[in-house]
Amino acid sequence: MNHIPEGASAVSPYMVLNDAGAAIDFYVEALGATEKLRMNFPGTDAIMHAEIEIEGQTIMLSQENPDCGMLSAKGLGGSPVAMYIYVTDADAAHAQALAAGATEEMPVMEMFWGDRMGTVLCPFGYKWSFATHVKDPTPEEMEAGAKAMMEQMAGGGD
Repeated sequence: MNHIPEGASAVSPYMVLNDAGAAIDFYVEALGATEKLRMNFPGTDAIMHAEIEIEGQTIMLSQENPDCGMLSAKGLGGSPVAMYIYVTDADAAHAQALAAGATEEMPVMEMFWGDRMGTVLCPFGYKWSFATHVKDPTPEEMEAGAKAMMEQMAGGGD
């Protein structure tokens, strides 16, 4: 028997959500996720553990339960963790998420590291970046791109 269950990755995100059921529905519509598993707390509609799959990768999730120390991004006022998803068409994935009710954080654009990427905030407090790798810049091009971005962020790129 393999130490990693069939279909799982060695490292899997585990998201705690203020409304896990609604989040699953949103992620299916907005991100093209597939629901793989749903287990409720006994005698309730609250999700104890669920799994969705996006681009072949599993994300585990559950309902917020402060009594067990499980707080959601919404409950905490945001999350320091963001999801970065490689997709075949970042523009289409970004537009799909916006149409489903996500809020744009950054429009899709070419990034200095070779990805075309944009970021949205889902209604459950998590940031999702959609990226399509479009080129392989040299280390020198990446360094110059990073420098230009830092200068622009500091106000020196106007």
